Amino acid sequence: MIAAIKRAGSNTRGLLAYLYGPGDHDEHLDPHIVAGFAMLGMPDPGRDENATLTELARYLDEPVRLRNAEFGKPVTDHVWHCPVRAAPEDRYLSDTEWGEIAQRIVQAAGIAPAGDDLACRWIAVRHADDHIHILATTVREDGRRPKLHDSGLRVGDACRAIEKGYGLRRLKKGDRTGTRRPTQAEMHKAQRLGWDQTSPEWLQDRIRAAIPHVSNAEEFIAYLQAEGVEVQARRGPSGDLLGYAAGRSGDVNEAGEQIFHPGGKIAPDLSLPKIKARLESSRPEEHPTARRSRPSTPWQQATEALDTLHIDLADDSHAQAHVTALGELIEATAQKAPDHLRAELQAASKAFARAQRSQVRAEDRVAHALRSAARDIVHTATGPDGSAVAALVAALVWATIVARRWHEAKNHAHQADAARQAAQHLQVAADLALAPTLAELTARPPRDQARRVLASDVRAAVPDYAERILADPAWPALATVLADAEARGHKPHQLLKEAAAQRELTTARQPARVLITRIQHTGRNPAPNRRAEAARLGSTRAGSIPTQQSRRPQPAAATPTEQRPGRRR
Repeated sequence: MIAAIKRAGSNTRGLLAYLYGPGDHDEHLDPHIVAGFAMLGMPDPGRDENATLTELARYLDEPVRLRNAEFGKPVTDHVWHCPVRAAPEDRYLSDTEWGEIAQRIVQAAGIAPAGDDLACRWIAVRHADDHIHILATTVREDGRRPKLHDSGLRVGDACRAIEKGYGLRRLKKGDRTGTRRPTQAEMHKAQRLGWDQTSPEWLQDRIRAAIPHVSNAEEFIAYLQAEGVEVQARRGPSGDLLGYAAGRSGDVNEAGEQIFHPGGKIAPDLSLPKIKARLESSRPEEHPTARRSRPSTPWQQATEALDTLHIDLADDSHAQAHVTALGELIEATAQKAPDHLRAELQAASKAFARAQRSQVRAEDRVAHALRSAARDIVHTATGPDGSAVAALVAALVWATIVARRWHEAKNHAHQADAARQAAQHLQVAADLALAPTLAELTARPPRDQARRVLASDVRAAVPDYAERILADPAWPALATVLADAEARGHKPHQLLKEAAAQRELTTARQPARVLITRIQHTGRNPAPNRRAEAARLGSTRAGSIPTQQSRRPQPAAATPTEQRPGRRR
């Protein structure tokens, strides 16, 4: 059950006209009052043909009129409006039940506390099966204003209790990290103008897409303007940037003036101070030798950077910073990934936006590796590298699962659910990314004898998961990966142990696929100090006794152009 509190100005009769009218799409049927501050004597235009909307508005506005007659400054923002809607799958609620629900909500909000005879005047109007509208005038009978601070949180808690008591769909408790829901006016304007998204939704996507491209606030403003976003910057006397508001071209008011939305209203984490904290977080200097040893492509660099995600999860501020930066990396990957992966990656980025923010204050400086990886991708990724992209997307799946588990441990219900949705989209993208690699690997399997030895390696290295791995349809491809890595001087047994240690395999849907991306990433280069041994693997020695770690049967297609003979036992 969702209750959305709104301040509706000062026109009580105007709101009543909407509640008792046909609706914007003829959806209002049989409007009538189901509850109110005093049902006896209440004029109800839906049930009494002699009652009028003007009469009902005057009845509700009486305390407001008396206060304005006694005090110098009139009250002009007294209309309080709260639609309350059940979920589509919820059972039918009677008028009596809706009336009880309305009573509990106005009590929780502070409009009409229990036992308070001098509370505000209010009514609940029902004009559809699945929702009601509560209208109140926020001047009490004694002329005072009600205490409505944090009323949204209290009403949210009341809705969770109502869901439990009435057997309705149970929603998650709010935590003030969600984005504002589009208003009906915004949705109708978008529909009228042929837009797929309302202006705030459109702006949120553009602002998040900009963050990986810039390194400071001034670049951020300039990038948005270059991308066609209308920006209104607020500056101090010194010229320093203090805040910003963004607008969508063509979104104007009745006077033809551009409509702007403050960044913090578009989403809680998109205010200028929060964006500056992320952009201007310190970046440690790299040692020159470390830079030379970095992987050759941004995709590989990002995959390695993801290994830092789990390091600081014991520290909440560090964990939140890593989760926030992970969202930037998903967004950057979505922008530069091959076309056939982009839709799922963009959906993952949009879903993960809620997981990026919680009430935990992030220590942004600790997430420099992930943030740097995101910037490297958007600035230097020049073309898709199939296996490297597949490895990165697979690593993003696991990183998102790690983020979800941290949120679950902290009881961040909305964020955990957002991470779960993002992981589903990422898994689809990972399957699509890996498909060409699987086809290529499966087409050149190792010889039967070599595959039997590799299977022994699997049983020795990961005994708890060996049977699942060997039964996985991707096992022939994994065997090829292991044989290729061995040809470069790596030990398959060691590679398997290291790959399994990087993520647990219990929850892996297809463990062989998980290992493929990990081992390909690690074993694509010759092992250090073992090039000579790698070169000797193609030779055969009569009477030699192969072991699982050294002289092994060679795969059937060790190179693209020739097949090497296997070892004799």
